[in-house]
Amino acid sequence: MQDLDFNEVVTLIYKEDPRFNKSVYGFVRQGLDFTVKELKKSDNSRAGKSLHVTGEELLMGLRAFALDQFGPMSRTVLGDWGVTQCSHFGDIVFNLIEYSVFSRNEQDKREDFMDVYTFEEAFDAPFRPNEQRQPRFV
Repeated sequence: MQDLDFNEVVTLIYKEDPRFNKSVYGFVRQGLDFTVKELKKSDNSRAGKSLHVTGEELLMGLRAFALDQFGPMSRTVLGDWGVTQCSHFGDIVFNLIEYSVFSRNEQDKREDFMDVYTFEEAFDAPFRPNEQRQPRFV
């Protein structure tokens, strides 16, 4: 069997699970790369080694990656792609696992992606004005 490229795999996944826009799969793949790089930077013991990322680590990395890429529009972009809660990222990851794009170990499960953060706290709160500031009147 010929190896499929990433876009072909995403097309096959989308035929089986059309809940999520195809673009989010590329975002998650890039977000995994971003997460791995950030984890290796912050933990020297992981440098130079193959790195397994937990569901929670990936969710935190996807949050940081989305904020980096889309800023205050992060929640809107993700919502347009059909992703409105952490468990949706888990569904996407496990769709990619089923097609051998991502791998997993025995401890990995969909529940690892449940309720790590709310999208409101993750993507809206960083852009709210500081409530401690008093408005300036001239």
